[in-house]
Amino acid sequence: MKPFGRLFTVLPLLAAGCAREAPPPPPPEVSVTPVVQKDVPVTSEWIGTLDGSVNADIRPKVEGYVERQAYKEGQFVHAGDLLFEIDPRQFRASLEQAQGALGQAEAQMAKASKDVERFSPLVAQRAISRQELDDALAAERNAKAARAAAKAAVDQAGLNLAWTRVTSPIAGVAGIARTQVGDLVNPATVMTTVSTVDPIRVTYGLSEREYMHFAPLFNAPAYATSDQGPALDLVLDDGSLFPHAGRAVLADRQVDARTGTLTVKGYFPNPGNILRPGQYARVRAVLEVRKDALLVPQRAVTELQGGFRVAVVGAGSKAEIRVVEPGPRAGDLWVIDKGLKPGDTVIVTGLQYVRPGMTVKTKPFAPEPSPSPAAAPTR
Repeated sequence: MKPFGRLFTVLPLLAAGCAREAPPPPPPEVSVTPVVQKDVPVTSEWIGTLDGSVNADIRPKVEGYVERQAYKEGQFVHAGDLLFEIDPRQFRASLEQAQGALGQAEAQMAKASKDVERFSPLVAQRAISRQELDDALAAERNAKAARAAAKAAVDQAGLNLAWTRVTSPIAGVAGIARTQVGDLVNPATVMTTVSTVDPIRVTYGLSEREYMHFAPLFNAPAYATSDQGPALDLVLDDGSLFPHAGRAVLADRQVDARTGTLTVKGYFPNPGNILRPGQYARVRAVLEVRKDALLVPQRAVTELQGGFRVAVVGAGSKAEIRVVEPGPRAGDLWVIDKGLKPGDTVIVTGLQYVRPGMTVKTKPFAPEPSPSPAAAPTR
């Protein structure tokens, strides 16, 4: 019976040991940072297309065969520089023919004037009839008109001959020729295009929502002047920032119904003609400054079912989940329009372990250093 007595004594002790509670887990460690309050310039960005500030399609004024191309494709040309020559022989012949017709008309006018000068005293002496003098005066008027027409024909022939030299109407970069020596061209033929690229024009589109937000700015009288419009920055395709700032100078009169965007145009100085028409670039502009904005790291904001939430550490190191309304982003920070107040402390890392009302162990959040730009590959 003694072994059974010992067994009954041990069983209560085992039961008491199982009834003990396991020690609670330590509170999770999270990184926190205070909400930053400061004035924030809000930068907006759009995709833009570059184009020449002036683009001139070069067309001949006369029809003929191309005799010579006088410019180097892709090179800068000045206003008045010769681009093409058209065979001038037929136009030179037309000019000489018109000059001959002018000489005949001047001879006829001289004869008619002499007749009037000679007939006038004879009518007073009744040596000839009044009808003969009237005929002479009419002939003189016809001769004057014929001379004027012949002179206009000479001027037109001279213009046609001059137009066989196709010149650039503007200064800019001349494109690749679309016609070759020997081609028959006419006033509908585009021979090449010359673009003024300094300054160069950038075109981008604002959404209808953006326009409604900034409508007072776009409709201000000062916006339509090149020195008063918002300053623009240009981010090139390789990620570099174009060193010269530009200006927005005009907004279109209407929103495009197909895309829902309002076209805005700006200009950038382009010394050295570095930028060329047709390039794509990102356009940035600061259109407003948020006064006393509240900012948190973007990592502190989580999105769930279309809403945004932030974990806040309150009294007693208790975690609290708040629904927030984020605004624009500023670098690695995010403006919070609603849901936070100055002095709040938000959790940045360790959010996956946090539940509402949970006690947490906090440590200051240390942002990761920005990576240094990679060196350009050598060729």
